[in-house]
Amino acid sequence: MHAKDKIIVALDVPDLAAGEKLVDRLSPYAGMFKVGLEFFTAAGPAAVRMVKERGGRVFADLKLHDIPNTVAGAARALVRLGVDMLNVHAAGGKAMLQAAAAAVREEAAALNRPAPVIIAVTVLTSLDREALRCEVGIEREVEEQVARWALLAREAGLDGVVASPREIRAIREACGPEFVIVTPGVRPAGSDRGDQRRVMTPAEALREGASYLVIGRPITAAPDPVAAARAIAAEIEMVNQ
Repeated sequence: MHAKDKIIVALDVPDLAAGEKLVDRLSPYAGMFKVGLEFFTAAGPAAVRMVKERGGRVFADLKLHDIPNTVAGAARALVRLGVDMLNVHAAGGKAMLQAAAAAVREEAAALNRPAPVIIAVTVLTSLDREALRCEVGIEREVEEQVARWALLAREAGLDGVVASPREIRAIREACGPEFVIVTPGVRPAGSDRGDQRRVMTPAEALREGASYLVIGRPITAAPDPVAAARAIAAEIEMVNQ
């Protein structure tokens, strides 16, 4: 896998024009683009179509979390849109996860296309141990809770999880080498952590075993986004050697 294939650029932008500008500039340096809640709410399915029309791959980061039937219906709709990866909340429970995984594969088969990668969100990277315990009401350590949800996702038939770099090793030990780990909370050395709490550099996350790195503001908010993306790709190449 080339360095660019490991980079998912987060299109956390307010409108279609801003997204188009980033995709046009960054396509040579990104394996996939993340369409999240802000962009999808602002532009709707056109956000996905815009990336696909430019030859890009799409991670629909909508964190689906509802009753099984509703999540399954939304997952089918995302398959029809042509996304390459989508996620659901592990906290939705095994029945919801199973319904989502089945819906994705059934819809893809009906359309005669490859099924998107389906992954589960574990503990948000904006939460630390204190927030998890005092605000969410989960008494386990973050790493333990992430591993527990990762195992649940694997048992439900999902391809992998979203998790911070700090939990990669625990997930690998619990779920094996083929399990997909998509890692936000990645910040180049010296960059602003923003609202992320459990972070690593790109090189550190890959050495821990991340499959993909989700990188937003360190690239998209940089004075020169192309230069920032190139620098991160170069860092990844050093790890791959």
